[in-house]
Amino acid sequence: MALRLLLLLLLPLLFLLSLLTSTHCSCDSLHRRLLSLSFSSVAGFHPPPASATGDCIRHLHLPSQNLSGTVAWIFLRNITTLQTLDLSGNALDGSIPGSFWSSPALTEVNLARNNLGGPLRFEESCLRFLNLSGNRFSAASDLSQLTSLKALDLSRNKIGFTPPGLNSLHNIDYLDLSNNSMTGEFPRDFPAISVLRFLNVSYNNLTGEVDSAALHKFGSSAFEKGGVFTYAEASSEQTKGKKHAKSSTWRKAVIAAASAVVGVVIVGLLIAGAFCCRRKRSPEKDKGEVADEEIGWVREARWGAPVVVFEKPLMELTFGDLAGATSGFGRESLMAEGGRSGPIYRAVLPGEMHVVVRVMERDRGVEPAAAAAAFKEIGRLRHRNLLPLLGYCISGREKLLLYEYMERGDLHRWLHELPAGQPDVEDWTGDTWENAPSDTRPSSSSAAAAAGTITAVGDWPTRHRIGLGVARGLAFLHQGWVGSHTPVVHGHLVPSNILISDDLEPRIADFAGEGGGATAEDDVYSYGVVVMELVTGRPHWPEEEVERLRVVVRDGPPAAVAAVVDERLQMEAEWEKEAVECLKVGYLCTAKSPEKRPAMQQVVALLKDIRPDTAADGGGGASPTF
Repeated sequence: MALRLLLLLLLPLLFLLSLLTSTHCSCDSLHRRLLSLSFSSVAGFHPPPASATGDCIRHLHLPSQNLSGTVAWIFLRNITTLQTLDLSGNALDGSIPGSFWSSPALTEVNLARNNLGGPLRFEESCLRFLNLSGNRFSAASDLSQLTSLKALDLSRNKIGFTPPGLNSLHNIDYLDLSNNSMTGEFPRDFPAISVLRFLNVSYNNLTGEVDSAALHKFGSSAFEKGGVFTYAEASSEQTKGKKHAKSSTWRKAVIAAASAVVGVVIVGLLIAGAFCCRRKRSPEKDKGEVADEEIGWVREARWGAPVVVFEKPLMELTFGDLAGATSGFGRESLMAEGGRSGPIYRAVLPGEMHVVVRVMERDRGVEPAAAAAAFKEIGRLRHRNLLPLLGYCISGREKLLLYEYMERGDLHRWLHELPAGQPDVEDWTGDTWENAPSDTRPSSSSAAAAAGTITAVGDWPTRHRIGLGVARGLAFLHQGWVGSHTPVVHGHLVPSNILISDDLEPRIADFAGEGGGATAEDDVYSYGVVVMELVTGRPHWPEEEVERLRVVVRDGPPAAVAAVVDERLQMEAEWEKEAVECLKVGYLCTAKSPEKRPAMQQVVALLKDIRPDTAADGGGGASPTF
């Protein structure tokens, strides 16, 4: 009887024990699956051995393991028992979503010395130690969510502005923001100096005042090349005046008298110096003023202004996100000074969205409503040979446009600056081939075999395809099909405004709508010059050079016309013949009288007659077939 009673008492305990054991096992199994999903796109990852007791994953330490690739942070965040994470010293890339930081048990994270980038956003978190040094992060926001943070290292990144919320970190005692080229005001934007044990803001662009107490506490190296600082006595030292009021008053009188004398001398020197400065300005000062002006417009913009993304209306972005993703529109993100419209910056937005941001400096005086209407109209233009406008942002006087980023760059760079992928012309046109009869020169197929896959500028089919694609894009802009758009004149068609996609399709960029007073015939002339550059392989075509080539094409013997063709196109007789025919198209397009120039639709037909197009015709959506 006693034994039965004992068994009855033990059964619930045994059941509970088995339940706990099974929970541990399922926890370990689930977490290992989440871990596998987290690192599915990471090369070199080997999952740690399973726990013998089925424990949940609490610590993941994989420093310097030659890991490369992108972590799926959302799966890692769902390992809800994870407390410490160390992936430092690897080659991980991509951005980190803000939701990752809200993992409920996470207290220590070390992701130093990787290739992680983009803007950092934080959600409410119990993090205490965070090391993100030696990466490519461009901004950090919502630091006020990290109320438990004790140590933060964001050194050696590309964070252009002091992170908002930094001064609300009341529990922090270790802060390293060095080597960021960061702007901001010290100590206003920072946590209270009294709570910090360690501080390093060296190699930034900060401004403000450093008192002697801070200098003594952290050392001069903490502020080395940190910006433009004024150094002052600590306020505690300034309170000694009460004890020596009389002597202080006497000293002040003496100093005042001396200052008056010195002041007269200084005024005289300043007047003399003013004349010198008017004659010759300091180059260093000029650079500083330009930098202040650049920073000024960013600071004055409305940081909360929304970014309109046409095909992602639910994507919530602001001007602040663009500023963060471009390091405050700093020089490290600058791709081009901008030409007729304004500077161009590269940015990586949330979701690994690679874009180009153009600051429309010339449109600062345009009313916001009119600008928005114009941008929406441009955004409606969709054709496979136009660079699509992805969205825009109107922030006060500032107007910014977002375009798709093209990794291959523009046609000028593709023709004249990229050696990769080009045929080895010297090998094919040297002593071995230059005196050989044409029937013994390498055919296009054998040339391709010798060079691998020819996908660069030495390939005539690629050049023809680019020329035809540009013609199609212009024809689409000029035609203004009913129900699609009004006619658009580009006004500035040059190789640097023709971008090359991954599939070697040309995309016309920087079409503004009104063309700056240009006409469709002006666009045709510019296109003819582009054709001449494609065929000859020579950059820069002033008007006199264009006219000189027109004379050769019109009056010269066939051999003279063939001689101006790029030597990389002379390796194959058929290529050379087609290139000469395209030169004749360029000749028609550059006629002196605008009325004699063909329409772009006619140009498309001429180019297709020279070489049948293997790609499908037409553009996107309801655009016509050319």
